[in-house]
Amino acid sequence: MTTGTAIRTITTTPMLEYDFMRTAFAASGLAAILAGTVGFFLVLRGQTFAGHALSHVGFTGATGAVLFGLSPLAGLVGFTFISGIGMGLFGEKLAERDVAIGMMLSLALGLGLLFLHFYTTGATQAAALLFGNVLGVDDSALMTLALLSIGSLVALAAVVRPLIFASLQPELAEARGVPVRFVSTAFLAIVGIAVAECAQIVGVLLVFTLMVGPAAAAQNLSRRLAAGALLAAALALAEAWGGLTLAFYTDWPTSFWITALSGLVYLASLAARFRSR
Repeated sequence: MTTGTAIRTITTTPMLEYDFMRTAFAASGLAAILAGTVGFFLVLRGQTFAGHALSHVGFTGATGAVLFGLSPLAGLVGFTFISGIGMGLFGEKLAERDVAIGMMLSLALGLGLLFLHFYTTGATQAAALLFGNVLGVDDSALMTLALLSIGSLVALAAVVRPLIFASLQPELAEARGVPVRFVSTAFLAIVGIAVAECAQIVGVLLVFTLMVGPAAAAQNLSRRLAAGALLAAALALAEAWGGLTLAFYTDWPTSFWITALSGLVYLASLAARFRSR
């Protein structure tokens, strides 16, 4: 069979007839809903730098896990979760928080450099960590992603009220007895899980695609918190599934299409906000 014939066979067959595509849609859907929801509060709190740092921390955890013969997903989740807790414990005020995040990022990148020094094989696996490989998600990883998503959303729901209070009026929240540092730490731990899930879809270098893009667009389009969070999740889901569909029919990278859609949606939301003024 020639390459042209193979491409025609793929593109004329309904994509959901393939098991790997159904798994990819399920995995990307789980990650997108979690990323969009968590990302909304990440943008609201002005902590996008934390999401960026955790994505790089995740790469260190994943490469370290592979180096020691463990699952990359286990290393990714474990390292981002622990780092999120560390960032939350080290500082809540903006200046303290940025210093804590910067130090955690520097330490993680130093360890990552060490791991890469010994990680001399598996270039394909390293590229998948950097840019994502949603088509490579198997049933076991899908189940793990589902459990992590459900657990993270339940945890977010448990802290969402004090989180909103601490985000909008931190001094008043602290004066009213809200455990601001605990709430911040719990939230950054949840962000760590969300970052780990996003990395499975778009890679650690493009985590902003699903974590920040849909959330920022939702805040441009809605001023209501509940509606904004739901809209962010819906936009992230549409971008993830739209990217998968376009990748299937064009044979271009899925991460590229998701990133392109995220950028277009954000630009459209900016235009809509300016028109409404």
